[in-house]
Amino acid sequence: MTTRYNADFEKLMALQFAIVELNLFLDTHPDDEQALQDYNRLVEQFESEKRKYTEKHGPLVNFGFGKSRFPWQWVKAPWPWDM
Repeated sequence: MTTRYNADFEKLMALQFAIVELNLFLDTHPDDEQALQDYNRLVEQFESEKRKYTEKHGPLVNFGFGKSRFPWQWVKAPWPWDM
């Protein structure tokens, strides 16, 4: 499970990194249509992967930002930052 958990988490981190980089690029190149299309595609992919991740491994964040299965999943280890 740990290997799959790590691979799934690393995929989310890679997508998030790419999204942030494109966000910064678009701040200085707002008329780059291809970059905006890439950004939107990656955001959709991130949301889809995040949904799959939380269904499989539990919530990524607490305080009302993620659904939980029964029983309450947030207290289950490992937490995202414990990997």
